[in-house]
Formats: sequence, structure tokens, C-alpha cells
Amino acid sequence: MTTTTPGCLEAAAAERKAAQTTALGVLFAVSASHMLNDTMQSLAPALYPVFREKMALTFFQTGIITFVFQVSASLLQPMIGLAADRRPMPFLLPVGMAFTLAGLVGLAFASTYPLLLAAVAVIGVGSAVFHPEASRVARAASGGRHGFAQSVFQVGGNFGQSTGPLLAAFVVVPFGQHSVLAFTALAAIAVALLIRVSRWHRDQRARKRQAEAAAPRYPRATVVWTITALIILLFSKVLYMSSLGSYYTFYLMQEFGVSVQTSQILLFVFLASVAVGTFFGGPLADRFGAKTVIWGSIVGVLPFTLALPHLGLVGTAINSVAIGLVLSSAFSAVVVYAQELTPGNVGAVAGLFFGLSFGLGGIGAALLGMVADYTSLRFVYEICAFLPAIGFLAAFLPNPRPEAA
Repeated sequence: MTTTTPGCLEAAAAERKAAQTTALGVLFAVSASHMLNDTMQSLAPALYPVFREKMALTFFQTGIITFVFQVSASLLQPMIGLAADRRPMPFLLPVGMAFTLAGLVGLAFASTYPLLLAAVAVIGVGSAVFHPEASRVARAASGGRHGFAQSVFQVGGNFGQSTGPLLAAFVVVPFGQHSVLAFTALAAIAVALLIRVSRWHRDQRARKRQAEAAAPRYPRATVVWTITALIILLFSKVLYMSSLGSYYTFYLMQEFGVSVQTSQILLFVFLASVAVGTFFGGPLADRFGAKTVIWGSIVGVLPFTLALPHLGLVGTAINSVAIGLVLSSAFSAVVVYAQELTPGNVGAVAGLFFGLSFGLGGIGAALLGMVADYTSLRFVYEICAFLPAIGFLAAFLPNPRPEAA
């Protein structure tokens, strides 16, 4: 009979605590890298007013920039995630950051519209390589708190996106397009972080694959229906978010006569609220269930989207914060819900939903830009206001209790 001494118990407890500390360190490192990555990527949409004036772009051409970036990001993400599920590729993370760096340099020197599109396409490829593997690392470092881990990872990206308008307002607009080069230093910091994260994940991968193989499975028909429903729900969220991310600054300038810098600051306020909502979405999913959060987030924002086109400047700014807080909390829950449907395909699922969020947003931005050219941005927000009603579909999602296949 084996006895356990107090010394052994203390050693085991210390080992568990050290492992948990390491996992949290990795989680915050990958979140910080996500922040740096998306800070650089956010410079392109934050520069839309600059490029629109310099190149005399229409709203449709502005939407095409978003389309090229988001489609280049979306097409590769599921394939990269699936390939990494089958064969470990831990050093994809620094490789993805290198693509983002190259695209950023191209953005600084883009003098024509085709060169601008090429630069944002390269940035999109960097995003496609980075996000699926980074999401997998966040889940591996979660210690079972998958919603919390996904939120910490995603809020890094949201914070990075929200800084883009501020950087454009206080650095790029005053000092010109070439000032974008100053931010390449962020890429070097991110690469250094990601090399260390990649080494940790390489050592953890075998144990995680054994746990995934032993996890219970949903029936195939349930998986297909649920993934389809989640994609439809994601469409409603992403298309509305794309309308704000791409055209909110122009709406503020046209409707209320604010300056470019003021519009960028108000865009930052909206994006900051998105970051806060994203952070709380994951822990809420851990506490109340992903299905409840998905339902409450998308349907709950409907009164605010309906009110937005009919408010003054102050009301619009306040309402945009409410929209960001409520609607953004859905994405962490969607990713966690989908990953638990298909254990063993964590990267493919992350790639699918991150990719769709980029692709649907890009297509939506281009189409909404065309509508705005022929009507008005006010009309765009009036028709987009009804998109969250699609959230009622969440009532038909299965409860997260897997059955034997």
C-alpha cells in the first residue's frame, strides 16, 4: 500500500500551482500578442478617411478595401486550423506575425489603389495564419475555463483594434501615411512573445490531444444543424458590427459635422466598449452557459440598434457603447459552444468562425458601401437595425449535453 506524506502533498500542490501560473502566463502572452497583431491590422480601416481623401475613393471602393482584407483572412483560416489539428505546427504564430509586418510596410508606401489592396491582402494572410493557432493555445492554457480563456484572448484583439483610430487620429493623420512604419516595432515584440508561446504549446500538445480524443461526441446531424445555426447568428452580428467598423466615422461626420479626429475618438469609444463586452462574454458563458449568452447578446441589442439612426450626437455615442457592450459578448460564447461540439477540431472550428467573421464582414462592408453610395448612411443603419432579430434562432440551439454518437 502506498502512503502519501505531507511533503509529497505539498510538492504536488506546488507543482499544480506552478502549472496554473505558467498557463495563465501563456494565456496573457497570447492575448498581448493578439493585441499587438490587431493594433497593426486596425491601422488600415482607421486610415480610411485619409485614403478616401488622398485617392478620391467612393464608399464602394472603401468597402472593397475591407472586403479584400477580410476575405484574404477568411479563406485560409479554416484550412490552416484543420491542417494544424492534424499535424502540429506551433511556429505558425510568429510566421503569421511576419506576414502582418510585411503588409504594414506595404501600407506605409501604398501610393495607388491596387497597391493599397495588395498591402491589406498581405495583412489579411497574416491574420489567417495567426488566429486559429492562437485560439488553440488560449484553449490549451484555459485550465478548463474555456469561456474565460477565449475572452482574455479575444479582448486582446479588441483592445488592439480599438487603438487603431486613436493612432490614426494622433499619429498617422498629423504625421502622414509613412508614420505607419513606426509601428513595425510592435511586430518585433510580438514575434519574441510568440516564439516562447510556440515552444510551450509544442510541449503541451500531446497531452491535450489525448484528452480531446476521450471527449464525448454529439451526433453528426446535431453538429451540422448547430454549426449552420451558429453561422447564421454570426452573420447577423458581424454584418452589423461591420457597418459600424467601416462607416461609423463617415456617419458621424455627415450627420453631425464632426471632424475626422473627433470621429476617430468616438470610434475608439465604440471599439473600447466592444473590448469590454468581449471580456465579460466568456466568463458569463462559463457561468450561465454559452447558449444563454448567445441568445441574450444578439437579441438583447435589438432596442439599441433600432434607436441608433434616430438619435443626436450624444445619444448616438452613448448608444454605440451599449451596442458594443451587448453585441460583442456573443463571439466568445459562439466559439466555445462550437469547439465543445467538435472536440479534436479546435483549430478548424476557431479558423471557421474567425474566418467567417472576417469574410462575412468584408462582403457586408462592400455591399453596405454600395447601398450608401446610392442612398445614405442613415438608410444603411435603418435597415441594419433589424439584423439582431435573427438572434431569436438561438432558442433552437441544442442544450450543451453531448450524447453518445
